[in-house]
Amino acid sequence: MATLLHLDSSVFPETGSASRAVTAAFRTAWQEQHPDGTVIYRDLAADPLPHLDGTAASAGFSDPATHSPEQQAAFALRTRLAEELEQADAIVIGAPMYNFTIPSTLKAWLDQVIIMGRTAGAEPSAKGTPVTVVASRGGSYAPGTPRAGFDYVQNYLEAVLGNAFGLEVDFIIPELTMAPANPAMAELVPQYEASREKALQEAVSKAKAVAERAAA
Repeated sequence: MATLLHLDSSVFPETGSASRAVTAAFRTAWQEQHPDGTVIYRDLAADPLPHLDGTAASAGFSDPATHSPEQQAAFALRTRLAEELEQADAIVIGAPMYNFTIPSTLKAWLDQVIIMGRTAGAEPSAKGTPVTVVASRGGSYAPGTPRAGFDYVQNYLEAVLGNAFGLEVDFIIPELTMAPANPAMAELVPQYEASREKALQEAVSKAKAVAERAAA
């Protein structure tokens, strides 16, 4: 039975979030292909994970037989998150740009899940799993735009998801999402609407593609 891991990190509900709308479209299309499949869902904004601390970090580099009760509890969470990653046949992540980078709640998930010698290292345990990242942003950071060099979402996630986890990384980028709410961007509303529609269409097509892979 195929499994989808779905992570959202927008602080806004689906009705007010560009990334949630697109990840929801992806999930719906995936479930249509796998009606009996499993979806592991984490809303990292509504139910945030603890940030990695010294107890949890040290547990990842020590013999479990030597763990203190506090290390055991911290590492149990890290192990559960790693298992969710490993169980997935496909992953979709909502990663809106906040202050030029990813939400801190998504960074917390990454820090907890990266376990050297298991999910990261020479042979990552989820290597090759396709992950689709919905990297929405209020403006445009595309090549050639004035703020092209300020995008610390796509480059970072390509590095950590692709290099650390060994996942196959793909992006959907809804942009100019602040245009409807910012009078100074009013003339960009048609471009925002086109970007949103393209993102929703890409979500459906990419979901179907990875769903077919899982069924093969």
